[in-house]
Amino acid sequence: MTQPATLADRIAGAPISWGVCEVPGWGYQLDPDTVLRQMRELGLVATEFGPDGFLPDDPAGKVTTLGRYGLTAVGQFVPVVLHDPDRDPVPEVERAITGLVAARASTVVLAAATGVDGYDDRPALDDAAWATLLGNLDRIDALAAGHGLVATLHPHVGTMVQTGTETERVLAGSRIGLCLDTGHLLAGGGDPVAVARQHPGRIAHVHLKDVRSDWADRVRDGAVSYSDAVAQGMYVPLGQGDVDVAAIVTALEGAGYRGWYVLEQDTVLTGPPGGGETGPVADVRASVAYLLDVAGAIPAEH
Repeated sequence: MTQPATLADRIAGAPISWGVCEVPGWGYQLDPDTVLRQMRELGLVATEFGPDGFLPDDPAGKVTTLGRYGLTAVGQFVPVVLHDPDRDPVPEVERAITGLVAARASTVVLAAATGVDGYDDRPALDDAAWATLLGNLDRIDALAAGHGLVATLHPHVGTMVQTGTETERVLAGSRIGLCLDTGHLLAGGGDPVAVARQHPGRIAHVHLKDVRSDWADRVRDGAVSYSDAVAQGMYVPLGQGDVDVAAIVTALEGAGYRGWYVLEQDTVLTGPPGGGETGPVADVRASVAYLLDVAGAIPAEH
């Protein structure tokens, strides 16, 4: 899939902003019709697939479903165990690639899963496990490229690559591109602005989130679980938290980034949202407006 050049045309959605998540017991799960219809009503032109089961399993079904709402696909989040020498991640990633190729999407978004459900705890890796993880990243990078896709690694709270230091280890030890998730990187103790400025050439995909740092601090300190913090509103519309989204987007655009900006405000719903401009629709609308304001302030030569 060829990305449009104009930033306004490179804003995509993600089902997690509507509370749709792969984690068992995450919260109330909205139906695809509601989510995809609201994405299009907000002016979004593309989306990531969402978790298994959200869209039809067969690749043609995914394409047909998105097409009914005037949406195209940009990628898929694929949490997969990468550090265990006894588990080969390639078959699982290949299944995702089949759907992405059929949908003419661009990006495989990997997370280094722990092997257990949820994002509330993770083990420490020794050097041997890190070598396995990095080797698997390069294998998957080559696999995706062979299918005309770009593979990226997504630093994510509660996975084996969470912190700024761990992100730097991936960048130094593998060839894979980075999915810069501005919220997860800050929540994990990293600096998304520094990554955007120092490694723009490695950033192949962007998940834009904004985070309340007070909740992120409590997660890192172990005072509250990640899932509880999300449920309590750790993630907020762009421009309403502590991530310098404007600095990140300006740095990337200035460095020649022409990929997608996927709006992700991780959300836990306790039930169906109220009618009108409430809940996920209101939050995503606010994020779109903020991002368009940022885009308008970037000098034309960028």
